[in-house]
Amino acid sequence: MLNWLSDHRASIAAVIILLLVIGFVYSIYVGRKQTKLRSKDEVFGDPERTRGGWYWSLCGISALMLVWFYFSWGIGRAYFPDAANEMCQIAKLEEAVSPIKAALPIGSRYYKSTTLVARNANQLAVIEAQLPTAAFTSDEQAQLTKIIGSTRRLLAVSSDPANQSQASRDQLTSLSSDIEALSAKLRQGPGDRTPSAEALAQPRWGTTHIEIPLLPETAKGILFDEVAVSAKEVAKTFNKIRNNPPANEAIIAETRAEIDAIKAANKSGSFDEDTAATRNAYVKSVERIFKRLDDGHIFPAASLDGVNAAIADLDDAKGEAKGGLGIVDALFFPGDGVVKSRTQCTEQSSGRWLPKPTDVVATFFRLANPDIESGGGFKGTTLLWWKWLPIGDVFAFFTPDWIADILPGEYARHSADGTVTPNFKDGVLAFAQGDINLGSVPMLDGHIWDSLFRVLVALGLGILLGVPLGIYMGVSRFFKSFFDPLIELYRPVPPLAWAPLILTIFGIQDDGKIFLLFMVAFAIMVISARTGASGTQLTKIRASHSLGASDGQILRNVILPNALPEILTGIRIAVGVCWGTLVAAEMLAGTTGVGFIENVARTVSDYELIWVTILIMGLLGLAFDLMMRWVIGKLIPWRGKG
Repeated sequence: MLNWLSDHRASIAAVIILLLVIGFVYSIYVGRKQTKLRSKDEVFGDPERTRGGWYWSLCGISALMLVWFYFSWGIGRAYFPDAANEMCQIAKLEEAVSPIKAALPIGSRYYKSTTLVARNANQLAVIEAQLPTAAFTSDEQAQLTKIIGSTRRLLAVSSDPANQSQASRDQLTSLSSDIEALSAKLRQGPGDRTPSAEALAQPRWGTTHIEIPLLPETAKGILFDEVAVSAKEVAKTFNKIRNNPPANEAIIAETRAEIDAIKAANKSGSFDEDTAATRNAYVKSVERIFKRLDDGHIFPAASLDGVNAAIADLDDAKGEAKGGLGIVDALFFPGDGVVKSRTQCTEQSSGRWLPKPTDVVATFFRLANPDIESGGGFKGTTLLWWKWLPIGDVFAFFTPDWIADILPGEYARHSADGTVTPNFKDGVLAFAQGDINLGSVPMLDGHIWDSLFRVLVALGLGILLGVPLGIYMGVSRFFKSFFDPLIELYRPVPPLAWAPLILTIFGIQDDGKIFLLFMVAFAIMVISARTGASGTQLTKIRASHSLGASDGQILRNVILPNALPEILTGIRIAVGVCWGTLVAAEMLAGTTGVGFIENVARTVSDYELIWVTILIMGLLGLAFDLMMRWVIGKLIPWRGKG
């Protein structure tokens, strides 16, 4: 069933998108209608106005999901499933002609020859101005100046249309004809071309690690694929064309001989180390520019006009052959479209790093599969499942080994016959280390549970220790004066600044992460409880004293209820901060947890997996917050109604 859903995720997305559009429109209709009905019964600022409003929640969720579907190319894949494959074939054509376009203004603003002439002329001027006169004799300086002048003449001769070789003229003319033939083939249309069985057997778009099927699956795609194959051969021919004017042959031979003479002098002469290095470096830089001009890559600008016009016509023919696909590409595939790179076609822009919602769901279900052997879970651990947990391990977690050490007596020793009889002290140590079989209980297990466990334990300890301390800091001069500097000393420090130190001390096990989260939760709970306790109205406290209440009664019945809203708000804040800190700590050091999954996904650029972890963290955070809202509503229903 899951395999069928995964293979037909585009069709499922089409239905979901339609429902989202309907929900978005309907929610706006109901929202406007309800606003008119309640406009006379509600006033601005009344907290009761914020209750209900499910239709606006539906509106926000629908809008967010539609934006996600659009920018992830989910809408395009849902309603135009063949478009990406056809865009892939067009990308093949772009890749094939890219070597030609790179040499023309249509692809890079300037002719490549123009760029080469400007760059080499500037470098020759710089080299000539930097001639190290102290390292060369006057005759050698004149010889080097002549070499630079001869190299400049190569630029001029190669750029003059009158000197262009006839062979290159004929080759460029033939090349233009070949490109025009490609344009004519595109304008003929796809006709009755049919895809091969191999192409039709390819996995659907986005269902495997291959983003977009490479072989053409439609008649239009076959047409572009055929033209791309021919264009690739045309580009190979273009790369082999050279402009070697006959007038350059004598200049090249003479200049090469002069460079060889200078190099021979460098080898045979007796120079000090610095002078030899200067001479060799300068001659090498001169020779480097000369060799660039010796390979025939510079053409007269006008000689490539025909090729440039043919490529422009090919682009026009490509646009005509795309037909409605061009509109679909512009409207439903935001960004740079599809790009062909060697062995695959890839989605670009937002479609590259923003996976489609259905793909994220498919990845989540793959991770949620508890069967590790069939590819479920992640790195040998389930996402969220259950296991039998020995009860002894639970007691061992909360029982330190030193309890056995402080008991009177010694641990058991082996007897003369080689046997060991454990005593009471050995039994206590075995209990503290979880080596006693006390049975097993079902327990949650997996990456999500490991993260939840760390947060819940640290948060519980933070509340248990932080709230009483904060309350007493709010009512006692001693507690406030003694503990306030200590708390404020470490509270402003970002949690991740403590992470390397704590993880170094405790290691990568749970105790280090729990202690780090405890530090975060403890400071927040102390500040929240102290603020709530110190904010108690003095009239309430004096009234309690006048009624004969003891200090304990005032603390329990006046101060604590008054501080409860701040405490619960602090818990909400602590949950969010602990959750974010935990994920970062798991990314720094850990072998399980949601942060560990995201860290591995980041290293391999698995965007779908990254988004799965982001959504898991967001949904768990939302669940925590909804739970806290419910608790706040039950414990302090009077809040906001005074």
